[in-house]
Amino acid sequence: MSIRIRAPGRVNLIGDHTDYTGGLVFPIAINRWTEIRGERSQRITLISEDEFGAVELATQPAPPQEATPAWGRYVAAVRNELAHRQNVDGISGTISTALPIGAGLSSSASLMVAIAIALGFDGSAVELAQLARRAEVAATGVPTGIMDQLCIVSATPGHATRIDCNDLTIDHVAVPEDVKIAVRFIAHRTLQGSEYSARVSECSQAEAEIGPLRLANLSDIEEITDLTVRSRARHVISENERVTTFAQALASNDYRAAGEIMVQSHHSLAHNFDVSTSTINAAVDELSRIPGVYGARMTGGGFGGCVVALCEPGVDIDAWIVSPVGGAQRFDDDTDDMN
Repeated sequence: MSIRIRAPGRVNLIGDHTDYTGGLVFPIAINRWTEIRGERSQRITLISEDEFGAVELATQPAPPQEATPAWGRYVAAVRNELAHRQNVDGISGTISTALPIGAGLSSSASLMVAIAIALGFDGSAVELAQLARRAEVAATGVPTGIMDQLCIVSATPGHATRIDCNDLTIDHVAVPEDVKIAVRFIAHRTLQGSEYSARVSECSQAEAEIGPLRLANLSDIEEITDLTVRSRARHVISENERVTTFAQALASNDYRAAGEIMVQSHHSLAHNFDVSTSTINAAVDELSRIPGVYGARMTGGGFGGCVVALCEPGVDIDAWIVSPVGGAQRFDDDTDDMN
């Protein structure tokens, strides 16, 4: 039986570095996908059109770090997580992607969701997202949150996904047709070897002093003694508030206010959370000055990657215009019928 799986990437409109503290995020799944095509097999044999080498694995668990080439660790980690809950199906196939790798558009989460479906995952969207997140942590050692995976598995066409990362509830918020979302790639980055894990640790330090950041307010941070940790908490608390006000502005078609909130978010990520770069900052400033651009910000984990802008339709901008699409899908026998 022929199998085809397609999982989108995502761009986050607002709400970065809040998911691993159980906060609020507001991403969209975008019309660029990772795709796996293949046939059922006794083993897992995958080649990539975008990365070197072929992955050859048994369906039984083994340490992901033993898999070669390096991208095979993602496949092995998904296989291991899946084997803890059900039988793993084999596949012989090819992986391709229209997502730039290392651009902060969740190419790795997209890949891992697609792999889980290809290996026969059977369960709910939330369970799939949780499995893919655990697998990514196992493969990379980076303690990421749940935003990317949950958006990728649960998105609805034409809508953003407002996610409460504490209880994993989702509100599908329509993206108005008279506004466009533009993405510009700035610089390759990887969260492995970055200070991402340090930011997670700093947020944990803040919570040890004042309790869950998702429940805190800005007056609470005065109790935090370390000024750097206090600054990290300031970002998370204010960013959760910005997710709510941004969603309200978008729903009321107040795009100018929504754009201003995006710029505020970027400044907080750059100065309170220290995850931007001078090149990213310059790109945000440039985009924000273009007539017809309401606002811009960095998107994703930081340390490079992409910026996202909210724009008028038809604006003259050197960037991709992306559309909100639905979540990961499986097609059988090369048809367009989703299972």
